[in-house]
Amino acid sequence: MSKQSKAKRDKRKKQQPKRPINRLNAQQPVQNHAVLTNEEGQVVAAIGLQGTEWLLAIGGQTMGNADNPVPMLAMLKHLSNVQEKEGRKVNLEYSAQLQQLIDDLAADEGKTADEYLSQLVSEFEGVEGDDEANADADDAEIVADDAAAAPADAEPAPAASDDKPQA
Repeated sequence: MSKQSKAKRDKRKKQQPKRPINRLNAQQPVQNHAVLTNEEGQVVAAIGLQGTEWLLAIGGQTMGNADNPVPMLAMLKHLSNVQEKEGRKVNLEYSAQLQQLIDDLAADEGKTADEYLSQLVSEFEGVEGDDEANADADDAEIVADDAAAAPADAEPAPAASDDKPQA
């Protein structure tokens, strides 16, 4: 081997065009299928398809993934409803492929797509209602515990009111 062979080889490598490195686990691009935007046009949340996996992104961060995007879409629809109740204007748009998936699932249950999606959204609203009912029950238990702990000769503690006049 000559003393100049390494120099020649290095020179040849520098002259060759750069080629991309192909990795075995290269990330596939994410295709957006549902986008929730606020009144300024900023994306609040989105559902995307990466390969065969559906991803939920909120605030620019991936929050979860699933095989079925319909529950995630119901969650975005519920979020949209909550935002509108609070006076914020939001817009939820989704792809024809996602709409077709909803149509197929709704047809399996003998419902329209709107009815099917509304049923799923109402499940999220029911969860919030359960939390409020549990909180009211916890408040009632605290009042009952306070009344039981009071001495027998003391006057009972007034019951918690929810701004309702007592007769």
